[in-house]
Amino acid sequence: MTASFDPANHRRHESRWFDDFRVGEKFVLPSRTMTDALFLAFQSASGDNHPVHYDVEYCHRRGMPHMLAHGYQVLIQTAAGAGEFPFMVEDSLIAFLDQSSRFLVPVYSGDTLYPSLEIVELLPKRTTGVISMKSTVYNQKADLVMDGTQRYLVRKRP
Repeated sequence: MTASFDPANHRRHESRWFDDFRVGEKFVLPSRTMTDALFLAFQSASGDNHPVHYDVEYCHRRGMPHMLAHGYQVLIQTAAGAGEFPFMVEDSLIAFLDQSSRFLVPVYSGDTLYPSLEIVELLPKRTTGVISMKSTVYNQKADLVMDGTQRYLVRKRP
């Protein structure tokens, strides 16, 4: 074992605390094409068995071009864990407090989604603060398909 190596210091980012964040900071999350396989995996995990989510012919008979993504399947694209934010708050994050979302445009199998988070409010408390982020998901046509908020409770610098 090398004396100069400490596994606790093996990090992607230096620790950040509530006071280190600024309104307007953006966290771009990986884009993803919504494939039939992802639809099947989500159906298996969620238990949602409505044919609008897994039966192409059912969808065609109702005028849809393909299977319709479940709203939560779109929402999970904004999971902060897919980006850099959680690695920045490994020592300061206390809790994921809540989230809200609005589904604005249908998402079908074959659509590519582009999610991101942006800090819109910093609410300081005595020893902590609440970071509010706007969540957005656009499709390949630049349509805003979902927006919402996420809030995190983070410690101030000790």
